[in-house]
Parts: sequence; structure tokens; C-alpha cells
Amino acid sequence: MTTLEFSYSLNKLSSTLKPFALKLTRDMDDANDLLQDTMVKAFTNKDKFTEGTNLKAWLYTIMKNTFITNYQRMVRRGTFVDTTDNLHFLNSSDVLIENGVFGNFAMDDITEAIDKLDDVYKTPFMMHFRGFKYHEIADKLQIPIGTVKNRIHIARKLLKEDLMVYKHKN
Repeated sequence: MTTLEFSYSLNKLSSTLKPFALKLTRDMDDANDLLQDTMVKAFTNKDKFTEGTNLKAWLYTIMKNTFITNYQRMVRRGTFVDTTDNLHFLNSSDVLIENGVFGNFAMDDITEAIDKLDDVYKTPFMMHFRGFKYHEIADKLQIPIGTVKNRIHIARKLLKEDLMVYKHKN
């Protein structure tokens, strides 16, 4: 097959390859780029094509392999290797910038909910929150340890009800 005949055959088959390129890329510009890359590769490797075989199937294979190679290159470009002991692969394209304002709102709501607690529940709860052990709280407040545990439990339950809006849905 002469270069002119091969070029004519490529041109003739390009319209049948475009829907396949669009199916792979799901974007018209990327599909056009993939089609162009496929045609360039096919033309530069025309000596590898065996005359008498299915040119259309050969072009589809080139297109599919080109798409896979480009996709893998894109994924590698967006991934870097963390050289810590664990060697995690991290995707750098997922950039997350957190706005602390939501944390401030939550903290304000938590503080308000704690302030609304009756002192009978708030005092043992805050002492436990600050790191006191049950027996230390019982000694300090001069109440039985069971009462301390019960009041902390009730305080948690009331706070849970008051802060229900922050419950995460799975």
C-alpha cells in the first residue's frame, strides 16, 4: 500500500473513530486530540501495518492504547510519593483548603450548650473534661462516685440532644 493510499484510508476511517474517541474521553476537545494523536501514530507507524489485515481494528487498538497511556500519564502527574517510612501514595490534585469559620460556629454552639447545663451537671462534666478522674471529682465535690458518673452521663446526653445538628450522617 502506497503512502497516498494509506493516507486516504486513514482519512476515510477517521469519521468512524471519532465516536469511539468521544466515548473514551467524554469531552469533544479531548476526543479531537485523541483522534489526531491516533492518526499521527498510525501514519508514523504505517510500516508496522500488515497489508490485507483490518486497518479499522488496528486504528481502534492504537486509539485505545493511546488513551490508556495518556490517562496513566495524567494520573502519575497528579500523584507524588511521600518518602516517609510508610511510603503512602497521595493524590496531589485533591487540594483541600479548610475554612475555620465552621469550627468557630461549632465551638460557639458547644460552649453555649455547656453554659445552658444546670451547675449540678456542668461542674462534674467540665472537671472530667479537664482531665479529673471520677474519684477526684467525687472527693472534690464530696458526692459518691456513682453520682459523679450519673451526672456526667446526663450532661453528655443533654449535650448530645442539644447538638444533634452536628451529628454526621453515614
